[in-house]
Amino acid sequence: MAVQGPFKVAFGDVFPHGAYVKGGVEPVRDFDKSTKEHFVQARDKETGEPVWQIEVIDADPESKGSLKVKIVAPVQPVVPEAPAGFPFIPVLFEGLSVTPYVNSANNRLAYSLKAKAINSPVVRARKDAA
Repeated sequence: MAVQGPFKVAFGDVFPHGAYVKGGVEPVRDFDKSTKEHFVQARDKETGEPVWQIEVIDADPESKGSLKVKIVAPVQPVVPEAPAGFPFIPVLFEGLSVTPYVNSANNRLAYSLKAKAINSPVVRARKDAA
């Protein structure tokens, strides 16, 4: 089969209404190497870099709550600051990819989202306009 692994997607295809931070950036647990007493952070299979995650709210009115996006980065990514007058922090994920899988708990198709970076869409819009 020609298509294997994650699918590269545009941020706007996944979050056409935008995405907003719900929680902070946290390390992802490697469930195979961690024990109850010893936490081991997951590493990306392709790059070997640490994997982090952030919980976001999909601004789509039909969305059902929040979801987590994994970020592959050598150091813990920093959440952008909220723009003046915004009660929430909008985010833009760079290098976004989707990996479909079957959730064994309910036998339904699910998706894992992974990004290379997290940025502010407000700063990105200013750079694009310049």
